[in-house]
Amino acid sequence: MSTKPEPRVTVTTLRKMKCEGEKIVMLTAYDASFAKVLDTQGVEVILVGDSLGMVIQGHETTVPVTMDDMVYHTRAVTKTSQRALVIGDLPFMSYTSPELALRNSARLMQESGAHMVKLEGGAPQVATVRQLAHHGVPVCAHLGLQPQSVHKLGGYRVQGRDEAVAKQMLDDAIALQEAGADMLVLECVPVALAAQITQALEIPTIGIGAGRDCDGQVLVLHDMLGISPRAPKFSQDFIGAGATIPQAVAAYVQAVKAGTFPADQHCFF
Repeated sequence: MSTKPEPRVTVTTLRKMKCEGEKIVMLTAYDASFAKVLDTQGVEVILVGDSLGMVIQGHETTVPVTMDDMVYHTRAVTKTSQRALVIGDLPFMSYTSPELALRNSARLMQESGAHMVKLEGGAPQVATVRQLAHHGVPVCAHLGLQPQSVHKLGGYRVQGRDEAVAKQMLDDAIALQEAGADMLVLECVPVALAAQITQALEIPTIGIGAGRDCDGQVLVLHDMLGISPRAPKFSQDFIGAGATIPQAVAAYVQAVKAGTFPADQHCFF
C-alpha cells in the first residue's frame, strides 16, 4: 500500500512553526544524493549555499562561486527533494542592483527549481528585497557575519558585540522584514542580540553561531558530518560516534527540535 507523501514545506509552514514554537531545521546540500537523505530524515529547509565554493570546489572563500555554479547545484538538489523547501544562494556580485537580483533570482527559480533565494546584507539590500517581494520571489535575508564580505570584514569574526552595530543589525532586520523578507539567517551573532532580533520579528530567524533562541538552526553539511578541514566553533560533529550519514542527520534534527543544539560551547556571548 503506497504512503501518501508529506506536503511540501512552504513559507506558510515556517511561519506557523515559529508561532507554535517548533524549531525549524535547515542544512546545506549541494547534490541529489545528500538532498534525498536530508529530505527523508526530517530537514524542513535545504540551503544550496555558496559555501559550496569552500566545501565542494576547494576555494578559501565563497567569493569565486558563480551563478552558473548555483543553478547547477540547486537543480541537482531539487531533482530529489520532495518535502523540504529549497533555498538557492545568490552568489557574490549577482545582486548589485534590484534589477540584476531579479534576473538572477528568476534563473534560480526557473532553471533550477528553487523555492526561495538568499542574499546577504542589511539596509543597502532593502530596495532589492522589496523588488523581489513585489515580483513574488520569496527571500531569505542574512545578517551578522556575511561570508561574501569576508575580505571587507577582515576575516570570519563575530558581529554585533558593539552596541551601535547591534542596534543597526536590529534596525536592519526590521527593515528587511518590512520590505518583504520571509526569513532571516543570523550568523556569528551574540546570543542576546539574536534573541532580541528573533523576538522583534514575525518572520522566522535561523541561527548559525547565534544561539538556541533563534526559531531554527542551520549548519553546513560537511561541518555537521565532521569532514570539513576547519570546522567552526558553532558546529558539532554528529557522525563522530560512528553513526551512518542518515543517522547523523536524524540526530541533528532531533537535537535542534529538542533545543539541545546549539549548546553553550557553540555560542558567542
